[in-house]
Amino acid sequence: MRRKSFKDLHCPIARSLEHVGEWWSILILRDALRGATRFEQFQRSLGIAPNMLSRRLGALVEAGLLERRRYSERPPRDEYVLTPRGEDFRPVLWAMLAWGTRHFAPAGSRLAIVDCETGTPVEPVLVDRISGRALTTEAFRYAGELAEETAKGLDKDPTPVAVKPTGRRIDRSRLRRKTRKARRPAPKSSSSKASRTEK
Repeated sequence: MRRKSFKDLHCPIARSLEHVGEWWSILILRDALRGATRFEQFQRSLGIAPNMLSRRLGALVEAGLLERRRYSERPPRDEYVLTPRGEDFRPVLWAMLAWGTRHFAPAGSRLAIVDCETGTPVEPVLVDRISGRALTTEAFRYAGELAEETAKGLDKDPTPVAVKPTGRRIDRSRLRRKTRKARRPAPKSSSSKASRTEK
């Protein structure tokens, strides 16, 4: 079954997933950002089938995140080097590492980001390059045409109502309660209970 393509969508997040949304691609970039360049290094680290690895490396080259460079003519061998676009994926990967450590590593993470001078573990945060302020939902929000369209699509009345032709507004939640009440079986009379007791 062929997966849906996101390349024609306007959302930058969706378009990014078109190139790095497959999990092997992210793990290949993880290893590339840690210094791996050669086919056998990726295969040894990931344990991935050679044909699958060839396809994923080719896709990352086509997307402009890796560059194929020949390092041996006999036999012909290529290495895969990060491009500036691939290097720009580093903060995304660091953010994923911090998120995964916080939520999916109950026994502690075997991988961390540390200060090069002190070796102290650090916790990545997303900040605005100009002001240096941490990006929080209280201080920042989405903007642009796509943000406005999405907001319109998500705008829901907390108390949905229907309007009759007469203009009277009917609360749907009240109608549902009345319907459920009408469907409940009628309680049995006390006389019928007494007759069963006598028997």
